[in-house]
Amino acid sequence: MCRGESVIERPFFIVGSERSGTTLLRLMLDHHPLLACHFEFEHAVDMIQDDGSFPPIEEYRRWLPTQRSFSGSGVLIDPSLDFPQLVDSFLVQKRERDGKKLVGGTVHKHFDRLRYVWPEACFIHIIRDGRDVARSCVAMGWAGNGWGGADRWITAETLWDELRGKLSTSDYCEIRYEDLIREPRKVLTEICEFIGVEFDERMFRYAETSTYELPDPKLVHQWKVKASEEEIRIMEAKMGEILVRRGYELSGLPELRVDERLAHRLEKEDRQARRRFRINRYGFMLLAMENLSRRLPFRPFHSHFSARIDEIDLRYIK
Repeated sequence: MCRGESVIERPFFIVGSERSGTTLLRLMLDHHPLLACHFEFEHAVDMIQDDGSFPPIEEYRRWLPTQRSFSGSGVLIDPSLDFPQLVDSFLVQKRERDGKKLVGGTVHKHFDRLRYVWPEACFIHIIRDGRDVARSCVAMGWAGNGWGGADRWITAETLWDELRGKLSTSDYCEIRYEDLIREPRKVLTEICEFIGVEFDERMFRYAETSTYELPDPKLVHQWKVKASEEEIRIMEAKMGEILVRRGYELSGLPELRVDERLAHRLEKEDRQARRRFRINRYGFMLLAMENLSRRLPFRPFHSHFSARIDEIDLRYIK
């Protein structure tokens, strides 16, 4: 293989905000007899610069073991490969290990950088109502309120708009989480047709081997029954314009005017709530040691405490 050449010519990537159904869709595709779908694959692109510059390979190899998405993947690092060859080899290993024909992965951030490595990559963009995404981010402790919870969704959707403008229509398909839940066979058939395979009923067997249950329409638009009016108004004040652009109806509640003072208060409440959540989940001492070790030059020391936090996180991720 020539330097910089990719073995996987046209991988498929599930892209979208975290908490938008990417894991559910990934499990479905990964249970297709011809498709291997890697879980979170951010470690392939996080160190690529916005201009497409690849990181120094030695630095990248040292960085990889510190990333939870990599350490749990079970793939090996070949020291003879340059950066694009190495990240490509991760997909090759996934495909060969699973004995599948086609391979892809899931990327929530920086997915616009994927084409620097795989110029022919194709994309499956999944979107979920941002109000449900924001509330889910709060439940995960990634945000302290709906104002902060909106950020990941807004960032992902803005990035998708930018990337979609550079793609031909044959290089992407767009689906809604809500449609996937209500009409899973119809949506999965469309996705399979896009990828180039036939729909297979075995895609629903994920429920036998994971903590994810079969699609339940009650999971759609939970914000309508679980969010307070104040929370809804706060979320819509931040993401309302994009929600409408994506075809989602607003609640009809009076619009909340967020001035600089209110924005500052909401941001402060977000930070404080996230801090309380982290202390309750990880304990003050573990957080303090992880923070201190991050500032020290002895990398294994920090890796130890970071791994302990990752272990705790894995208990709650679904």
